[in-house]
Amino acid sequence: PRVFSSPQLLALLMWLRWQKLYKLCLLKTRQCNLTGWWKNDLGSKMYVSEVDSQGNFSGEYHTAVSSAQKPIEPSPLVGSQHLDEDGQCTFGFTVNWKFSDSTAVFVGQCFAEKGEEEILQTSWLLREKVDSQPNNWKATRSGQNIFTRMG
Repeated sequence: PRVFSSPQLLALLMWLRWQKLYKLCLLKTRQCNLTGWWKNDLGSKMYVSEVDSQGNFSGEYHTAVSSAQKPIEPSPLVGSQHLDEDGQCTFGFTVNWKFSDSTAVFVGQCFAEKGEEEILQTSWLLREKVDSQPNNWKATRSGQNIFTRMG
C-alpha cells in the first residue's frame, strides 16, 4: 500500500473536495427551472409560477389547439415537481380547461444539458365529458409535446 506524507494527504484531500465542488457547480449550471414561460411544438404557451420549497407550482395554460366549440381561453394549471439534486426533474400538472368540459394531465421531465436550452419532454391525457357510459371509449386522448423556454 502507498503511504502518503502529511502534505501529500492534504493535497489529495483538497483535490477530492475540489472535485466534489466542481461536480456540484456543474450540476447547478445545468439545474432545470420550471418557472417562466414555455412554448410547445403546437404553439401552445404556458406560464409556471415560482416552484415552492415542497415542489408545488401553479400557472396558466394558453392552448393553441382545441376541438371545443367555444372560444379558447387561458386556463389554470396546478402541478408538482420532484425536487432532486441533478436538476433533471420530473413533474406533473393538471389543466382545468375554462372553455370546455375537459381536463388534461401532463407528466414530464426537464432536460437541461450543459450548453443547451432547457427542454420539457411531456406526455398528456385529455379527458372530455361524454353524455353516457357507452360513449366512454371516445372520452380520453393522449399525446406528447416538447416545450422550450420562451425568450
